[in-house]
Amino acid sequence: MRTWTDALRFAFQPVVNLTTGGIAALEILARPETGDILAEARRNPELDGRLAVLALRAAARKETLLPLHINVFAATLADLGGIGPLPEAVREAGRMPWEVTLDIVPPYTHVPQRALLEAVAALRGQGFRISADGIGDGDVPLRLLTDLSPDLVKLDASLLARPAAVRAMRTLCEELGALVAVEGVETELQYSAALSAGAQLAQGELFAPPARIPVAEVYVPPPAPAAVPPPRSGPSVREFVRPAALLPVTASALQVRALLTGSPDVSGVLLVDQTGAPVRSVHRSRFLLSMSGRYGHALYADRPAFKLGDAPRTVGVDATAWEVLDVVAVGGPDRTSDDVAVVDRFGRCVGVVRLADLVRALAETRVEEAAALNPLTRLPGSDAITGEVDRWLADGRVFALSWLDIDHFKQVNDGAGFAAGDELIRSVGRALQEAAVGHARVGHIGGDDFLVLADEAGLDAVATLLDAPWSAGGRPVTLSLATVVCGPGGVADHRQAAACLAPLKKAAKALHGASWVLGRAGLPGYEIRRGSGAYPAQAGYAAVEP
Repeated sequence: MRTWTDALRFAFQPVVNLTTGGIAALEILARPETGDILAEARRNPELDGRLAVLALRAAARKETLLPLHINVFAATLADLGGIGPLPEAVREAGRMPWEVTLDIVPPYTHVPQRALLEAVAALRGQGFRISADGIGDGDVPLRLLTDLSPDLVKLDASLLARPAAVRAMRTLCEELGALVAVEGVETELQYSAALSAGAQLAQGELFAPPARIPVAEVYVPPPAPAAVPPPRSGPSVREFVRPAALLPVTASALQVRALLTGSPDVSGVLLVDQTGAPVRSVHRSRFLLSMSGRYGHALYADRPAFKLGDAPRTVGVDATAWEVLDVVAVGGPDRTSDDVAVVDRFGRCVGVVRLADLVRALAETRVEEAAALNPLTRLPGSDAITGEVDRWLADGRVFALSWLDIDHFKQVNDGAGFAAGDELIRSVGRALQEAAVGHARVGHIGGDDFLVLADEAGLDAVATLLDAPWSAGGRPVTLSLATVVCGPGGVADHRQAAACLAPLKKAAKALHGASWVLGRAGLPGYEIRRGSGAYPAQAGYAAVEP
């Protein structure tokens, strides 16, 4: 007699790393030939639990080394307190729990939240990774999302039409320590939007449709340079993580050889202990060279692969690409091509990063940065500063955006010559860089105009430039500074901030001598801190000219 399992098949859809262009994991999707078993599973937690186990076994039959994503309804977890037989099925498949991510699927309505959170805590304690699925198209409460503290948040592609919401979700995920993925990406326009919004992962028909046999390669469009947001303090290692080839530390050399010869894309194998912590790193080329040498097979085949490995190089999931390079730099030159293991806060291996990926990304970053630098001062242009303004706004930060320029600069050029004018601009740029403290950013937007983005507390250091004796060709020169302080709700983006700054600059230029005018977005008037009729230690207010 045919049962419902006889009519059930599974398809595999890749989860794509948008930085490396490689496959980060496989999501396993139930595809019944008849009936709507998923609708029934939503009402029947035990059936949903059985589907999760069958999905895992389907992946095990394909002998894929990739991490897996398995769907489970929120109500199932709350009702069963977990997925009873799944941990045992993971062990039978020779997998580690942290190689499996449970995608918690809506609906959440009428799901007991405390029971759900307790079930998630128990699964996380066993090592499973947690993903919140269907965000933007489901009914997950925002408070519950933060309480779940998922490792991954999957956004519906429809949310890409609302970039502010995606940026806000990226900010929330950074606070939670979660990655952002976008589901249902079907067009290159959606792909570019996902990149611009800061998503690290994506899946959809554009890359590869669900298939009965896991795909080995995916299509990833070449990104437009402007679509990739500039790094804040160096790219995060999370953006470069590739799946790791893992074997227990007790594995024999013959087992490692079988894995390597059967998986030509695998550059090395990590031997892990029972907790999933890397103990030894086996490099593909060095290992196969040892095995293929004279008497190599006889000497090593049945011996522990541990003896042919090296101490692993590891970094935490919160490391930057530059910190990975520091790790690679330690040791002999023969190990520069070794994969670096990425470990979570429990020391468990969650993947590897390859040196080639890091070097390529950092080189592209440097080229893009160099192309945007002003050739006279070697400072970034307006795009870098305005992009940073938008990120600070998305983060809810209070900041000060300042516009500084040289008074009557055309007269300086005409009287002292362009060479003296250029040297003056370079000197002001160097002084601004030295005065900028903390996370302040200085940009040269052309001619004698500079932009400074800083915390309000750092403004006094910038203002010291106004009191310095400036000259060009023996002619005394003064500077003007206009500042607008922006906070949450004051301006929506860098365009509004610039619009608030323009009348302040006009007011500063109308004052005699070195001048500084400060206003606050959304409030009338401005404060004269330097200039004719004001004293440095005394604030005065004037109406903004219409």
